[in-house]
Amino acid sequence: MVKSKKEIVLNYTAVFEPQPEGGYTVIVPALAGCVSEGNSLEEAREMIGDAIRAYCESLLKDNLPLPKDIQLKPRNEKIRVLLSA
Repeated sequence: MVKSKKEIVLNYTAVFEPQPEGGYTVIVPALAGCVSEGNSLEEAREMIGDAIRAYCESLLKDNLPLPKDIQLKPRNEKIRVLLSA
């Protein structure tokens, strides 16, 4: 008898940061160390999807719980500093 695997649908927040040289770096705040990159937004999405899948499969293999998503509200600010010359 073959044991069937059940599918789990995961939704994790990913943060895409455009890079000056082109492409994107992507992190998943809920999954410590889960980082990827891509030359385009589409490629970065695909690559982080693969990274999330591998990360979570590893957790399940070790009988560890899947982390809950962390949703961040990005905030950008300009910080003014004074340098003495």
